[in-house]
Amino acid sequence: MRKRFIFCLLVCIVALAAMAESQVKYVFYFIGDGMGVNQINVTETYLAALKGKIGYEPILMASFPVVGMVNTYSATNGVTDSAAGGTALATGKKTKNGAIGVLEDLQTPCTSIAAWAQKAGKAVGVATTVAITHATPASFYGHQPKRQMYYELGQDLCRSGYDFFAGCDFHKPNTKEGEPSLREQAKAAGYTILTGGYKEYMKKGRKADKLIMLQSDEQNQKLDSDHLPYALDQDKNDLTLEQIVRAGINFLSSKQTDGFFFQIEGGMIDYACHRNDIGNAINEVLDMDKAVKVAYEFYQQHPDETIIVITADHETGGLVMGTGPYELHTDILKYQRKSIDELTWILQQQYKKAPKKFTWEAVQKQLKELMGFGAGIELKDKEAERLQERWAKIEKAIADNEEKVGDRIKDLCQTVKHILSEKAMISWASGGHSNGYVPVYAIGPGTEVFQGRIDNIEIAPAMAKIAGYEAE
Repeated sequence: MRKRFIFCLLVCIVALAAMAESQVKYVFYFIGDGMGVNQINVTETYLAALKGKIGYEPILMASFPVVGMVNTYSATNGVTDSAAGGTALATGKKTKNGAIGVLEDLQTPCTSIAAWAQKAGKAVGVATTVAITHATPASFYGHQPKRQMYYELGQDLCRSGYDFFAGCDFHKPNTKEGEPSLREQAKAAGYTILTGGYKEYMKKGRKADKLIMLQSDEQNQKLDSDHLPYALDQDKNDLTLEQIVRAGINFLSSKQTDGFFFQIEGGMIDYACHRNDIGNAINEVLDMDKAVKVAYEFYQQHPDETIIVITADHETGGLVMGTGPYELHTDILKYQRKSIDELTWILQQQYKKAPKKFTWEAVQKQLKELMGFGAGIELKDKEAERLQERWAKIEKAIADNEEKVGDRIKDLCQTVKHILSEKAMISWASGGHSNGYVPVYAIGPGTEVFQGRIDNIEIAPAMAKIAGYEAE
């Protein structure tokens, strides 16, 4: 009997040792803000349409072996916002809409998986395509009753001690009169701040103790430090999510720690869907998939020690593929070369710089070059009339010397986006969030737990268990 007991004990010890040896060291947590099931579906349908096929052409993230569906409601609302959604994904706790990292009472803090990883001795990174104090990234380090408390969330960021942050900038970094800016406070907390993109990181960033990687001030001016440009609108000087992930992996891997936790948000999917800008939304999903590919390259080098989990905080826009007729024409969206926001800005600037040359012919030229109207997308008479009616209102505003010319230009561009969706046979329920399912995709040891239907509060604790963090 004693020998049998000793044998069983040895078996248990060996099993525990094997589990310890196979414990996951590297955790990637991607969140596509606003990325519902249909945002993925329309992207894959679009890629198939470009090849002349009916069906879908898979993107990488949706090709991962583990696939599930996630409920997203908050503690107080059937439709969550990004603060409550982000908090659920980060902490495993539901809260009130608008709250960051606190329970429904708006006072009791709840810690995130990023903090659990830090406590477990891992290097920690938090990255996004929007401001680093926006709701989703803030849910991984912040504890505030209102998501609009950007200054206080920035202070939470500085106190977190995480190793790596990246995004466009702090949002409204100087909102407390008489107090130092958030950048100054970050530097005082030991962070090196880089604003020269990936090239500057390669020259200076790798030697930093703690790093904040931001878009350049010059590039940020146009977008008010709120977000990186959409993928459709980027130029060679813009910071990209793909670059952020490459820099983050390099930096976090250089830390003298036993692995890392890296949260990455594709935040501009949400922006595009709030605007019902379909071609733009598709390109944002593809842009995030590029970043996933960078993480997947790392996974291929460390398949037994790495997990990648991808999900969303909520669906945005109530996106549906179909408008009544049983057909789709998503292939026409290849002619959209700029976001609707960028089109609006271009036309407004064109008017400001040369108002006398701002004619219908000049507008038509931009619509042809940037949206494909008349160059790949042929307009019906009624569609052309809708645009001309908008132009007539712009002409009237110009003639009356109104200050609302910019608003009338915006109205024209809104009509452009409606026509694009209609011609592609895409419909939208709203400009807000919905309670539609969002996907979860995963790869790596132990990620089978995400198969099937789960709630958003189940994801972080399950990831922590796989990685050996102690959830709190």
